[in-house]
Amino acid sequence: MRPAKLCVTVTADTTAELRTRRDQVADADLVELRLDTVSDPSAAGALAGRKKPVIVTCRPTHEGGHFKGSEEERRAILAEALALGAEFVDLEWQGSCADLLQQTGGRRIVLSHHDFERMPADVNALAQAMLGSGAEVVKLAVMASRLTDNVTLREIGKNTRVPMSLIAMGEAGLASRVLANWMGSCWTYAGQGVAPGQISEQLMHDEYRFRRIGGRTEIYGILGKPVSHSVSPSMHNAAFKAAHADAVYLPLAAADFADFQAFAAAVGLAGASVTAPFKVDAFEHADECDPVARRIQSVNTLRRDGTRWLGTNTDVTGFLTPLEAATPLRGQRATILGAGGAARSVAVALASAGARVSLSARRAEQAQAVASLTGADVSAWPPEPGSWDLLINTTPLGTRPNVAASPLPDDYPFHSSGLVYDLVYNPPGTALLAQASRAGCRTLGGLDMLVAQAQAQFEWWTGRRPADRVMRDAAMARLALTETK
Repeated sequence: MRPAKLCVTVTADTTAELRTRRDQVADADLVELRLDTVSDPSAAGALAGRKKPVIVTCRPTHEGGHFKGSEEERRAILAEALALGAEFVDLEWQGSCADLLQQTGGRRIVLSHHDFERMPADVNALAQAMLGSGAEVVKLAVMASRLTDNVTLREIGKNTRVPMSLIAMGEAGLASRVLANWMGSCWTYAGQGVAPGQISEQLMHDEYRFRRIGGRTEIYGILGKPVSHSVSPSMHNAAFKAAHADAVYLPLAAADFADFQAFAAAVGLAGASVTAPFKVDAFEHADECDPVARRIQSVNTLRRDGTRWLGTNTDVTGFLTPLEAATPLRGQRATILGAGGAARSVAVALASAGARVSLSARRAEQAQAVASLTGADVSAWPPEPGSWDLLINTTPLGTRPNVAASPLPDDYPFHSSGLVYDLVYNPPGTALLAQASRAGCRTLGGLDMLVAQAQAQFEWWTGRRPADRVMRDAAMARLALTETK
């Protein structure tokens, strides 16, 4: 099969602006011109002077597009695009322009169906009907709620001679866009979020190195839900690029752990980072774990070994690396906010360094369970003022987009001699750190821990440790990009 092509979707307010954006597309095989987004749609104007092959699309509002004119007007635009030699015109399945499909015998027609809510229950029958239409290309785009929705679409594309573009939309469907060759798609789409889960041309090339993904490319990812906020793909893909490794790292938004397992088997996943809420599941399902992971019963890293999964936990070393550079820990009174998977790792790490550890969580029973596992004490919620020297936030409160949230009330009386360590890294300056700083406390953000644990993961997978700045610079660049949105 030929390598999948890249189609970049462009939108604009006017046809003139659409032409400008069309010509700004740098590295694509096709450009999709969304005439439904302009105020003065003109096929002639959109096609004039083009240097790349194009797909002309004019999608009506009832199909998830923006065209508000009559069906007669829309049909006229698409008919003109065909008459003027557009390489492809996109027609909706069961739309009102079926005569154009008949007139062309299907040549230069992309027959598309979009379901922005779900994976249709009758998706296989739907696909077979579309494949029998005579269209040159069939595009099927559905909203994914599970990683395995990518696998379902892939199976549809097997054993068909009609080129298909198979897109799973949404957070769980990103693999279908990046792994277009694995999906069997003739092309995939990139753009500025025109459809749910769509990523930019720049991200497709610079981060995921789309052109380099082939049959031998090793696939890694970060398992979690949600994961769209994670900068781990930026860090690990930068490290793979620096190491000249044939590998790619993806966000994997699983519905549950069984969903992840099925997808991992289908795609031949080589390894995974694991974040909330799956760290305990990963421990329970790993075939073998190292002593640290067994101690805290939590896994943040998986590696395939034949048919077996090996588990480890790099959160402990990742947590301690920046903290031990900031303060001595032996004898320090350390209070952990939260009692999830991250709290387990932090409690074990602090105890191993000689700190006196207590857990403070809204749910006392959950804190007691972690305390029993790690040997920590349980303290009140919120922690008594003056009862700690080191305060660590392991909850997700304050993570973008909820940047104003803090695990502690606004009037909490911090004491100025304390150190506050927030494991939230996006944004780097959290509401909790701002509270602590105003009170005169020393502060430490979560980015250094993120980088340290990621370096350990990469080394465990590949046997090579990334250069110190590679992952950190990639993380900072991604966070800066997030700030501008």
